[in-house]
Amino acid sequence: MEPTNLIPARDPQLWQLAESRARFKSHLFTYLAVNALLWVIWGVTDHGHYDRLPWPIWSTVFWGIGLLSQGLRTYGGWNKQGLAEREYERLQRQR
Repeated sequence: MEPTNLIPARDPQLWQLAESRARFKSHLFTYLAVNALLWVIWGVTDHGHYDRLPWPIWSTVFWGIGLLSQGLRTYGGWNKQGLAEREYERLQRQR
């Protein structure tokens, strides 16, 4: 009799981490592609003498802050589950 389930069971925590990292990489690629396009558009258009800051700076900076926040949560261990685990381990050591 052959085994019917040939796919090994996934560790739910690792699967969630893998999904989070894949999502972040997708968002990073989109951020880079869209901002590169915006900067190219700005570079080839007439921006006049009165503009102190190039207009793509706003999307680059504010979207970048959001992406940085997502990256820190994904790779920096700043997610709620990671913080809760560290707090639990700290409390265990205090017993």
